[in-house]
Amino acid sequence: MSDDPETPHLDFAGTTPYEDYVKADLLTHAQQLRSDDPGEMVFLVTTQVMELWFTVIVHEWETASRALDEDRLPGALDALERSAHELAALNASWRPIARLTPAQFNAYRGALGEGSGFQSAMYRRLEFLLGEKSASMLVPHRGAPRVHAELEKALAQPSLYDVVLRLLARRGLPVPAEVLARDLTRRYEPSDGVERAWTAVYADPGAHRDLARLGEALTDVAELVGRWRTDHLVATRRAMGSKPGTGGSAGVAWLEKRSAAVVFPELWSARGRV
Repeated sequence: MSDDPETPHLDFAGTTPYEDYVKADLLTHAQQLRSDDPGEMVFLVTTQVMELWFTVIVHEWETASRALDEDRLPGALDALERSAHELAALNASWRPIARLTPAQFNAYRGALGEGSGFQSAMYRRLEFLLGEKSASMLVPHRGAPRVHAELEKALAQPSLYDVVLRLLARRGLPVPAEVLARDLTRRYEPSDGVERAWTAVYADPGAHRDLARLGEALTDVAELVGRWRTDHLVATRRAMGSKPGTGGSAGVAWLEKRSAAVVFPELWSARGRV
């Protein structure tokens, strides 16, 4: 053992404290390749990294939802602002695979079998938090009871946007009663009344300073989610064109539809009324 006081502690009875906390060995040995193509490793690891970012972002939005429910707006803003940085990092995850040619993707595409990104349970929870609810999206997870139960619970819970609208109503803004009492298991649909509520916030930011900041934090989230969807669409177009997607999806056609969906719609439409 070195007598140098600047030398870190190197001798441990078992695994290192770093390993105990980070589980690096588990993470770096979770890749089970199914082809001999060297490009499969970067595709698989990039996908796994995306799953980890989904997990972090879901955690942030659930944290923000709890804070909003408890009228702790600063805590909610902290979580939303962190999630914007995390979404930027998630979006950057496309870079290693965004320029795949059809030949490069085809070299290991067959190894994916029926696997497809739309089957990601954590991404589904992320979408549910955005108000993109669909009971049919639980079907692929019927064979995994724990995962199915978590998604079923998330389907029935208020989305992040539902929680935000309840806060606006508590602050005296004219959020329609039918929006507040809507079926939470259904996809959120835009409301003229909600647009008027956000218009009131943005028309007088001095009177609604914290709500205007909340609106901007949500707009940042919406913008970055939109970029994620667009980047996914473009990467898929480059790699496989208009061919059907894995897992039986419509591929690019499915992604085009998802890319066109507007997150937190009244935050955008209200800007034209201020």
